[in-house]
Amino acid sequence: MNGEGNGMDSVFDELYQKYHHDVFQFLFYMVRNKEQAEDLVQEVYIRVFKSYHRFQGKSSEKTWLFSIARNVAIDSFRKQKGWKGRLLEKFDWTSSQVKDEYPIPDEIMVHKEEVKWIYQCLEHCTVDQRSVVVLRFLNDLSITETAETLGWTESKVKTTQHRALKVLKKYMEMFNEKEGLESEKVRVER
Repeated sequence: MNGEGNGMDSVFDELYQKYHHDVFQFLFYMVRNKEQAEDLVQEVYIRVFKSYHRFQGKSSEKTWLFSIARNVAIDSFRKQKGWKGRLLEKFDWTSSQVKDEYPIPDEIMVHKEEVKWIYQCLEHCTVDQRSVVVLRFLNDLSITETAETLGWTESKVKTTQHRALKVLKKYMEMFNEKEGLESEKVRVER
C-alpha cells in the first residue's frame, strides 16, 4: 500500500518528529506566548510542506526549519503591529504598565534560573538579537548553524550575539539589584 506518493509524507513525519519540539521552543521564546507558539508551529510545518520541493539540501534540515520558523515569527510580529502595537511602542517597556502581560509560563518556572532571566530579558532585545540568543543558547546551534539559519555572515552573528548579551547583562544586573540576588547565579557567557 505504501506507494511512491508517500515518500514526502514519511520525510515530513520524520521532520516533524525530529524537530517540532525545537521549533516550538524557538517560537515560544520569540513570541513569548504558548498558544501563539503552538499555532505558529503548525504554520511552520504548512510552509515546510509547501516548499519542501525547493529544499535542495543546500543547508541542513535543522537550519532550514529554523529559518522558516524565524520568518513565521517575524510575520506574526508584523501582523500584530496594529494600533495596539504602535501604542505599546510608545510606552517605556521597562515600566510596569506593560510588564504584567508577560507572566512567566509554568514551563519556564521549572527551568534553571538562567533560563528565566533570559526569558524575561528577551523582551528588551531586538528581533535579530532575540533570534541569535534563542538559536545559540536555547536551541544550542553553533555560530555556523546560526549564520546559516539567518542567512548572515558568522561575524554578523557574533556581533549581534555580543550586543544581545550586553543587553541581557544590563537587565540581569538591574533584576539582581531588585531581587537582591548574588550575581554568581547569572552566567550568560558561553
